[in-house]
Amino acid sequence: MSDNPVFARIKQEVDETPVVLFMKGTPMFPQCGFSAAVVQVLSSEGVKFKGIDVLMDPEIREGVKAYSEWPTIPQLYIKGEFVGGCDIIREMSESGELKQAFESAGVELAG
Repeated sequence: MSDNPVFARIKQEVDETPVVLFMKGTPMFPQCGFSAAVVQVLSSEGVKFKGIDVLMDPEIREGVKAYSEWPTIPQLYIKGEFVGGCDIIREMSESGELKQAFESAGVELAG
């Protein structure tokens, strides 16, 4: 895995930033409903996150799917760990698991 330059870029992103969302579009202008839904969940949880627009980089768009072994975008990482896509994030938010995941990872929440 370390021989793959795209994987190395992805690993650097998820290691350097506590919460990373690989998404279509940007947090201000999501380009698909699933990305918009995850941005909304993260915003309602009060978490700061970095959005990476996979539409701007086809290598990252395909590479992140292989990196996580998850076939769809968006993808959320907390402290370097893959959490899931849109449906999982929504379910975790509704059950309170997402907030717990942020807290146990030491991610500060606003409010």
